[in-house]
Amino acid sequence: AEWRILTMHDIRIRLVTYSPDYLADHWCNKGHIIFCVEGSMETELEDGSKHVLNKGQLYTVGDNSAAHRSYSAKGCTLFIVD
Repeated sequence: AEWRILTMHDIRIRLVTYSPDYLADHWCNKGHIIFCVEGSMETELEDGSKHVLNKGQLYTVGDNSAAHRSYSAKGCTLFIVD
């Protein structure tokens, strides 16, 4: 993964590129606003449900509301605010 990060006070803004077959190595409990710039990614929740985010779509999750991790089969670029 390639990360470009800007932090302003307590807000972190990231442009992230996941390579093909990227799988997060941890479950995340932090809230995010995620916009898919290119490609697609799958978010898996700890309860086993999965949601696909495609180019041009937005996904939100609140702090401590649903543990999640990301997977991208073909790679993707995401704009993330948390």
